[in-house]
Amino acid sequence: MPPYRKRLKAFARELRKNPTDAERLLWSRLRKKQLLGLQVYRQRPIGEYIVDFYVPGARMVIEIDGSQHFVGEQSRKDEIRDSYMKRIGLRVLRFNSREVLKNTNEVVEVIFKEVEKVLRRNKGD
Repeated sequence: MPPYRKRLKAFARELRKNPTDAERLLWSRLRKKQLLGLQVYRQRPIGEYIVDFYVPGARMVIEIDGSQHFVGEQSRKDEIRDSYMKRIGLRVLRFNSREVLKNTNEVVEVIFKEVEKVLRRNKGD
C-alpha cells in the first residue's frame, strides 16, 4: 500500500460517508471483488491525496471528476496529482461524473479491460 499522510484518514472516512451519485453507482459495480476478483478501495489516501477508487492488485487509481475538474486551476492540480501517481507506479483512469451516470456499463467495461491488460502483463513477468 502506498504511504499517505495520517491526517487524511479522517477526511477520507467522511468522504466515504457522503459519496456523489456517480461514486455510489460505480462503487456498486466494483465492490466485493466484482472487478476480476480484485479488492477495490474507495476514498483511499495515497501520499498527499485521497483518490476515489484504488485497485492495489492492478496498481490503478480510478477518478470520477465533476465539471470543476475540466477548467482552470483544478485541471492543473489534477495534472500534478496524476504525475505523482505515475511516479509512484500507479496508473490513473479518469471519467467524468456524467459519463458514469449515463454510460455506466461502458465505463465499467473500460475499467475491466484496463485491469485485464495489467493482469496479463503481470502474468507474463
